[in-house]
Amino acid sequence: MKITKAIITAASKEQSTLPLQKLVDRDGEEKSVLSIIIEETLRAGIEEICLVVRPGDEKAYAEVAGDHSGRLHFVHQKEALGYGHALNCAREFVENQSALHLVGDHLHISRTDQGCAQRVVEVAEAQNCSVSAVQATPEIYLHYYGTVGGRRVQGSKDLYRIETVIEKPTPTDAEQHLIVSGLRASYYLCFFGIHVLTPLVFDILKDLIQKSDHPKSISLSNALAELAKSEQYLALEHPGWRYNIGTKYGLLTAQLALALSGKDRDIVLSTILELLATRELGSANQSGEKI
Repeated sequence: MKITKAIITAASKEQSTLPLQKLVDRDGEEKSVLSIIIEETLRAGIEEICLVVRPGDEKAYAEVAGDHSGRLHFVHQKEALGYGHALNCAREFVENQSALHLVGDHLHISRTDQGCAQRVVEVAEAQNCSVSAVQATPEIYLHYYGTVGGRRVQGSKDLYRIETVIEKPTPTDAEQHLIVSGLRASYYLCFFGIHVLTPLVFDILKDLIQKSDHPKSISLSNALAELAKSEQYLALEHPGWRYNIGTKYGLLTAQLALALSGKDRDIVLSTILELLATRELGSANQSGEKI
């Protein structure tokens, strides 16, 4: 298996403008969120990128992609029919090949020199199967994520053979179906936002959508649950950081994370300390405390 294609979904109304936002990357250069995500895929050996967008959004995306715009292919999701449907819109682009998948409102920062997507692609190519990055996550956050259950691959510290996938499970469902041996109590393996998907995933998505009376309810997790019954499907426990820029303070948090892991780390730390000191001094003066 050689993976040269990637799919980035950014078609939901709430998500569509987020990849256009500007941040300062780890190299100290100002870039769009989209450019940072694209560079994450390029580090993984990707040559062509499909962006699933709303009709009319492609011009803005091409502009902020800058020098990377020549790698982009645009596919429209004409109706707001959900995440699974958005992925299925890229079916013709995939052309019966395996593909890397990321979402347009998440940034990933590796703890090592190897990119997060790069590591997932490396494992998928070596194992010749679909691979999803996961992280051990406390039970209280299960309602945010797709979650997997399975068994650790013999001889591996970070690979699991997936047997079950549930989208945003309740704690009861997780306790009954998703406990993985070796994890801390009340921790479960939740999706990290990076996947390598084999062609069978797209066949399953198409079939689920066609058979459903409510296609908007079909998620990627639905398809991956079926995939686990049909062929080898692995989870890679990844130690990187993921930032959802669509949440409150999400862009701010992502910017701080990029800065603190980049070349300007010392400058940013000094600025944060100065701001905190100024704030504490102002609070003390207002309360009449002696400094």
